[in-house]
Amino acid sequence: MAKCYSYPALLLLLPLSLMAESVQLDTISVTATKIATGTKEVSQSIAVVNSQTIEDKNVLDVSSALENIPGVNVESSSNSPSPRLIIRGAGLKASYGVREIMVIKDGVPMTDPDSFTRFDYIDMQDVQSIEVQKGPGSINAVNTTGGVIQLITKSVFDEDSNSIKVGLGNDGQRNLNLKLRSKIDDNDFASMTFSKRNIDNDWRDNNGFDSTQLSLKYGHIFEDDATLESELSYTESNLALPASMTKAEFEAFKKSGEQHNTSSPWQYTARNSKILSFNSKYEKEVGNWTYKPRFYINKWEHFHPVTGIINDADENYVYGVDLETDYAHKFFDRDATLVLGATAKQDRSDDSKKYQYADVQTIPGGRIVKTLSNTKGVLASVEDSLATLYGIYAMETFSPMDKTTIDISARIDRLGFDISGDEDSYFNYSTGKYATGAGAYAIDKSYTLMSTKLGITYAISDSTNIYTSIAFANQAPTTSELGDNENLDKTKSINYEVGLKTRTGNFSYDMAVYQNDVTDEIIQIKDAGGATIYDNAGETQKRGFEFLGTYAVNKALSFGLSYAYSDFKYKSFQEKVGAAFVSRDGNYLPYIPKHQYGLEANYKMDNGFKARIQTKSWGSYYLDSANSDKYEGYDFVTDVMVGYEHKAHLIQLNVYNIFDKHYAMQADKSVYGVESYKAAAPRSAMVSYRYKF
Repeated sequence: MAKCYSYPALLLLLPLSLMAESVQLDTISVTATKIATGTKEVSQSIAVVNSQTIEDKNVLDVSSALENIPGVNVESSSNSPSPRLIIRGAGLKASYGVREIMVIKDGVPMTDPDSFTRFDYIDMQDVQSIEVQKGPGSINAVNTTGGVIQLITKSVFDEDSNSIKVGLGNDGQRNLNLKLRSKIDDNDFASMTFSKRNIDNDWRDNNGFDSTQLSLKYGHIFEDDATLESELSYTESNLALPASMTKAEFEAFKKSGEQHNTSSPWQYTARNSKILSFNSKYEKEVGNWTYKPRFYINKWEHFHPVTGIINDADENYVYGVDLETDYAHKFFDRDATLVLGATAKQDRSDDSKKYQYADVQTIPGGRIVKTLSNTKGVLASVEDSLATLYGIYAMETFSPMDKTTIDISARIDRLGFDISGDEDSYFNYSTGKYATGAGAYAIDKSYTLMSTKLGITYAISDSTNIYTSIAFANQAPTTSELGDNENLDKTKSINYEVGLKTRTGNFSYDMAVYQNDVTDEIIQIKDAGGATIYDNAGETQKRGFEFLGTYAVNKALSFGLSYAYSDFKYKSFQEKVGAAFVSRDGNYLPYIPKHQYGLEANYKMDNGFKARIQTKSWGSYYLDSANSDKYEGYDFVTDVMVGYEHKAHLIQLNVYNIFDKHYAMQADKSVYGVESYKAAAPRSAMVSYRYKF
């Protein structure tokens, strides 16, 4: 069980207040209300990762950016830009990728209509800041109960130096990033970002990763000061997915830091993608109205060998439009803002194929014990799927009296699934071999999704606000979940929250207490053979406390502390074990630690020298819904950075997991007691050099 040393750390900081200088610590959010607003004024929990933090941590994937935000559980089992991301328990059901959380880049949704997000086609080296808005009820959060993550890239209109950045590290790490920006004339601007990244991850089998990314941006300012900003980007990403470990293999990994020749049959899983993406946004003010229409389209192809089946899909499209307008007006004789909008988007996959593995090793009886490659064999199934979503939203922000601000928002969406296919065969987990499929099938199902929020903020003083909010949202099943269980119902989530936010000259903190009651939560269950199945839990209750604070001793030195307490339980859940149903009422949800905390210190001198140290700890958590066993978690996994910046030059060393702790980023157990572990990366280091010109 991880031990919390937060209070001694705070006591150490108190004497330093005698020499504190005034430092501006407030940040701006553009996500929560769709209008630029100080985070202290937002009536819910929100965290912002700024550009300095992104640079100091040498952020190449979203995991390292978000890992010390309380209430956020983020780990990558593949040591790549493809994390498992959970906010206050939402997203727990996802085996890979991100579910139940809305991801937005520069106002454009990156999340598909059925709530799936792929991070591997987002170039984190082009990201300037990241906002994390926790909990349901956001007008941004289409088909989402967990919250919103907004990635804000450098605008083509913002002045910026051209730069080139190279990095080299152990485990075959190589990184190249080139950024160019040009002012064509007074009204036209263009920029280009090119990134290439490789990592071999030689400490374990089948875990290489490489990506090539190119982004072109163009911006135009019209004579009436309206703006048009467009981006065309391309990504090719190749990710080998390492196998899980048994308990015995994990114990061996803890001693050696190496993972080789595991007993898993599936040694050649991967996710290789090619994505072409375009988006365009227009902004124009007419009197008190501001119009912000956006259009986007993504085309992607994807080769994805997984347990038992090889997925191969070439014709996949996501396209949509968001029509937003903001109206500045008076309400109660005070300034108020009304946000109105309509959205429509579609996720289409044509002729998506699944294949059997061609190169396999079997034992008498036909059970597959080892794959020898990910070469495609016999065609197993073909499927067409269409997910269509359209909706409207509105939000009013006003101040009925001094020191009080009220946010009222609502959105309603209609999500429909149209899935059809022909299944010749499938992989049977219990027998370990392929079996005759169900033949032709079709699923046609629709859901009406609601999202509402009422938030009130009151200024106790010039530096401190207290807020309270109540929010509600629905979450629909995904296409893959409906394929396993067509009777799945939508999730209903209602969140109650009270928080306190302070911004002084040298001290900033956010704290929140919340209770999230969820009905019909979609739960992931693993059977004895490792197959993932989904079901609705009757009711879960998630209670928690979060604290995020920063103390600036002076302009050079600052300290940070984060802590989350999570008490997530099933109130009503009957789990299927074999042919029987077993009550899990009163049990804790698996994977989520009750205690999670982090500490950091940052130092930056006027002469260009800078340093950073950050550590994170997870308490123990249950491996399964039966609460039959626990994983002990980990203590003080620590990253260190030292760097020197002089004029146009920056050289920086980042060492991750400097004490080389060998631990699991994820551990679970099937309903029949089979334990599975996914290793976190051991110590790694990268030296980076950046030149601005």
